[in-house]
Amino acid sequence: MTTISRRSLMLGAAAMPLAHTALAQPASGNITKLVVPFPPGGTVDPIARMVQPGLQQRLNTTIIIENKPGASGSLGAAQVAKSPPDGSNWLFVFDTHAVNPFLQNLPFDTEKDLEPVLLIGTAPNVLATHPGRPYKTFADVIAAAKAKPDTITYGSIGSGSLGHLTMTLLGQRAGVKMVHVPYRGGGPLMNDALAGHVDLAIASAALITPQIKGGKLRALTQTGAARSPGLPDVPTTIQDGFAGFESYAWWGSFTAGRTPRPIVDRFSKALAETLSEPTIKERVEAMQITVRLGGPDEQRKFLAEQMKLWGPVVKDHGIKGDS
Repeated sequence: MTTISRRSLMLGAAAMPLAHTALAQPASGNITKLVVPFPPGGTVDPIARMVQPGLQQRLNTTIIIENKPGASGSLGAAQVAKSPPDGSNWLFVFDTHAVNPFLQNLPFDTEKDLEPVLLIGTAPNVLATHPGRPYKTFADVIAAAKAKPDTITYGSIGSGSLGHLTMTLLGQRAGVKMVHVPYRGGGPLMNDALAGHVDLAIASAALITPQIKGGKLRALTQTGAARSPGLPDVPTTIQDGFAGFESYAWWGSFTAGRTPRPIVDRFSKALAETLSEPTIKERVEAMQITVRLGGPDEQRKFLAEQMKLWGPVVKDHGIKGDS
């Protein structure tokens, strides 16, 4: 017969609150981190915060969002690339992800050290001008640039950004030279565009459409294969005479390379289901983003295509990223 002393009972009672607390807290293996490699605001951070509750419910885990801004998104990408391949760290990216390998000396291999998860969506880039400028169409811009080379200015969200590369390639195909004015993000770009400090502004439809709909900027051309539902009266660059020309801002998700496919597929499915919820899908589409929800294989293919398209533009034109 086992004798239970009064001292044993007291020790057991004292330990109970500690045990209860330990059980109430999620174990480290039940915490999942979403790394957003940009500051709060913008477009990537809101998407991560929209899906956080749905992912927690579907994955039965605690979701923590960590903003890790810097170097056009490559600092946060490096953190996830170097994390354990166990599904505890996931990365949400913007289109800079496909260009950074050609602009920076990255401490990781973009295609090998990060596992594709989901192509969230895409949006065309849009070229716009201040209403006080004389340009009514993109043809007007080309004519003016041919008449006076290196005088028309255009702003983008940064040197080496997709907007910058888009205008570089368009200028090459049109046979014109314009002056690039890089800004450190969409906020400063929009401020100067609205004030008329640059002739043109190139940015994703997600960033620039609200200013166009508000009458503060005039859209000239958009770079999707078809006209954006949010800008039905704005012609595409293909319709403006540049056959086959497409340029897209895009949003996607990745995780540490060599993460087992079942783990990747589980998260990809949960993320796609969350983004398919009517209220969330409506909010994302309100940002002028076409929801794609392409799984790991589609995201891998899309990334490779983007790198193949924009890498030569960076190299051929000697473009350098923001310092």
